Amino acid sequence: MKRNQIPFLALFFLIGFNALAQQPRAQIDPKATEVWEPEVPKVDPGKDVYSPPSDAIVLFDGKDMSEWEIGDHTKWEVKDGVVTIQESDKHRQSPTSISTKKAFGDMQLHLEWRSPAEVKGGGQRRGNSGIMLQGKYEVQVLDSYDNRTYSNGQAASVYKQYYPLVNACRKPGEWQVYDIVYTAPRFDENGDLRSPARVTVIHNGVLVQNNVEIQGRVAFIGPAKYSAHDLKQPLHLQDHGDAVSYRNIWVREL
Repeated sequence: MKRNQIPFLALFFLIGFNALAQQPRAQIDPKATEVWEPEVPKVDPGKDVYSPPSDAIVLFDGKDMSEWEIGDHTKWEVKDGVVTIQESDKHRQSPTSISTKKAFGDMQLHLEWRSPAEVKGGGQRRGNSGIMLQGKYEVQVLDSYDNRTYSNGQAASVYKQYYPLVNACRKPGEWQVYDIVYTAPRFDENGDLRSPARVTVIHNGVLVQNNVEIQGRVAFIGPAKYSAHDLKQPLHLQDHGDAVSYRNIWVREL
């Protein structure tokens, strides 16, 4: 190639490249990424952040405990829109519980709880109760305001498994809010665990459990383990003998 041909070829390629770059890009119809069906169903979210939405199953509306199974072994008193565990003179190391008549699997749970304003005891013997998801996996209820105990046993812990990211407890006698999103475990036809349960907990508007993987059924002694069960199971509330109160309990099935 002659030396005087090189500038000519360079000019040729430069002109061609500029012409290609100036061509209009292929037009993509924006409708190609729009989803119109199915239409998202409407839900009335309620008058405020604590009101049950229109598709919720209300488990306690402040009037009665008709949605719950309550045995003779435990007493829960309904008064002024609140249900309170009857206080026992002796802290129950092995708690009893009440359970919902309905069974639930994946769900969004909202409830509000209150430990007694008068502080009695300390550690685990201070406003102790618990939310037993499917009757097996516990989110702890405890007065953890200036009350040191083991971290994976304080309020909003997944009991004996995960301590909360922060302690968001209000003072004794003030209402606390839990919003819980729960995915139930799945088992195969042989009863082997296919996927573990997972839970997210928001305590008083603060994220404290971020989609953690539950290790198994709650155990006070030893490691947690899974055993196969039906997809839907009742929700339990623990009675440890402390006068813990609850109100505004509702569930949305997911």
